[in-house]
Amino acid sequence: YVYVAQIAMGADMNQTLKALTEAEAYPGPSLVIGYAPCEMHGIKGTMQNCQLEMKRAVEAGYWQMFRFNPAADKKFVVDSKAPSASYQDFIKGETRYTRLAQAFPERAAELFEKADAASKAKYDKLIRLEKLYGDEE
Repeated sequence: YVYVAQIAMGADMNQTLKALTEAEAYPGPSLVIGYAPCEMHGIKGTMQNCQLEMKRAVEAGYWQMFRFNPAADKKFVVDSKAPSASYQDFIKGETRYTRLAQAFPERAAELFEKADAASKAKYDKLIRLEKLYGDEE
């Protein structure tokens, strides 16, 4: 039984604070995984846009936010909404992906499509887990 949360401060500061507060209060081990873009991502507009990049990542479904708290009545909560922006537009906004597309356009298109589908499948799985764990009062 480990408390686990996935956060993105630029996407939702309240969710970040809630996850950190719950993690610290949990009477066992806690793991909080935060999305943290770095300069190697090649964010357009430089690292000044780091917080905005986090928000974009969540909106595109590239990164999901959730909390699993074994001590809570509702053990699993998905804090992200369903993706509302284009996954592929998001990844094409970072030079680490555009370089791949420039060097190997056909392979990149195939990989981007697979990553897009995997992202949607991951979100669907998180929603199923939320329903599975539901309110266990």
